[in-house]
Amino acid sequence: MLLEPEFELVGCVEDGQTLLTAANELKPDVIILDISMPILNGIDAAHQLKKTLPGTKVIFVTMHGEADFVTEALRAGAAGYVLKRCGASELLTAVREVLKGNHYVSPLVTRNTIELLIGSSHTGVKRWGKLTARQREVLQLVAEGRSRKEIASALKISVKTVEFHKAAIMRELNLRSTADFTLYAIEHGMIVSNDRLRANNKYCAG
Repeated sequence: MLLEPEFELVGCVEDGQTLLTAANELKPDVIILDISMPILNGIDAAHQLKKTLPGTKVIFVTMHGEADFVTEALRAGAAGYVLKRCGASELLTAVREVLKGNHYVSPLVTRNTIELLIGSSHTGVKRWGKLTARQREVLQLVAEGRSRKEIASALKISVKTVEFHKAAIMRELNLRSTADFTLYAIEHGMIVSNDRLRANNKYCAG
C-alpha cells in the first residue's frame, strides 16, 4: 500500500530462496528485503543477487540497527538500509534515492558509524565467522528445525552432504545441538525469536 501509489510492485515473496528465483525472473529495479528471512537470510541472498543482477538496487528494511549488521549489508552490496522503527515515509525516500544512484542509510544509524564502516581499511571478523555460504544456509535451516531430508531437498544436495556441512559447522562454531544452532542463528540475525518477532510487530504496528 505504501509503495504502489508511486512505484510498480512486480512481486512479493516469503523467503530468501524464493526471492532469488523471483528476482531472476522479474529483474526488478529495486529489491526490498529483511536480514532475518526464512530458508535464506537477507545478507546471503543479497550477495547472490549482486552476482546475478548487479544492476538491481537492494534496500534492507530491518529491526537490526547494530553496526555489524549494517557492515555486512553494505559488504553484500546494499544501496539502502532502513530501520523498521523509522517513519514509513523513510522507505519511499530510500527508494527514490537509490534509483538516483545514491546510497541511503537511516539517520538512526549514526553518521560516525557509517563513516567508520565505509572509510575503515580494517575488514574485521565477519559476524558469521569462517563459514561458507553453503554452511550458512545449512546452519539456518537446521536452526529453523528442518530435517536432514528437508534441508537436502531445499538446497538440492544429498543428505550426506548436509551431514558433512553440519559436522563442519559444529566444529567451526563449537555447537553441540539443534538448540545451539537455533540460539546462534537468533543471536546473529539469521532468524528471529518468536518473542522478539511479536515485540517488533507490535512496535511497528503502532
